Amino acid sequence: MTASDTRLPDMQCREFAWADADFDRVQKLIYQRAGISLHNGKHAMVYSRLSRRLRETGHRSFNEYLGWLESSDGPEWQEFINALTTNLTSFFREDHHFKIFHDYLMFHKHKNRWRVWCCAASTGEEPYSILMTAIDALGYSNKFSLIASDIDSKVLAIATRGVYRVENLKNISESKFKSFFLRGKGANTGMVRVKPELQRLVDFQIVNLVRDSWPFQELFDVVFCRNVMIYFDGPTQRRVLERIHQVMAPGGLLFVGHAENFSESRDLFVLKGKTVYERI
Repeated sequence: MTASDTRLPDMQCREFAWADADFDRVQKLIYQRAGISLHNGKHAMVYSRLSRRLRETGHRSFNEYLGWLESSDGPEWQEFINALTTNLTSFFREDHHFKIFHDYLMFHKHKNRWRVWCCAASTGEEPYSILMTAIDALGYSNKFSLIASDIDSKVLAIATRGVYRVENLKNISESKFKSFFLRGKGANTGMVRVKPELQRLVDFQIVNLVRDSWPFQELFDVVFCRNVMIYFDGPTQRRVLERIHQVMAPGGLLFVGHAENFSESRDLFVLKGKTVYERI
């Protein structure tokens, strides 16, 4: 999360009343639904983001809104989760991972089939980076498949569309730009679109890592789960790692974020490089 960690000031101009009890309730609900552990410094962020939901749904207080939310299992739960998740991403973020991934694909180039899962797809930059790396190593091939999931439905809609501002492609080489993107013209000047042949190679899905039954029938050879676990507490991290272990083939690679360390789960994964683990 990137919002300020300060508490809200006690100001009369605040649109909605906000009490510690409201924050405590939100903490419990987002933990139950998404496994996200909000620390106590997130009052300002939670108030700001959920205030928009109160306006959208016509509720006059957090108590009223949260009571309405708890009374059903309707679509507002997805909006609640969307509001409280943060999506920071870019093309080829933590570039060393893609070099390792490329070398791994090349070393096993004659493998009959590759199954890869990106479980924090956000707005699509990471899964498209995975695909560009795979094509560089293997060429366009029907033996490579990628599932890209996220808990946030709105960012997945952006990912599926595959349209970005040109300035967001600063980590893309000129050759990759020409190979994988279409430049917008006229009213779309300054925008780019991922080429259809690249888009067709990824299956975007909504998956809640802590709550859903994962819809996977076959084991994955590689999993990218980067900068997700930092939002979970220790027990939740362990449960998610156990589930990832179950859907991976032995010897497969797990890529995690630069601030994530799972040395206490050596019974599941062993460290193979900088924030890269091998499934036992």
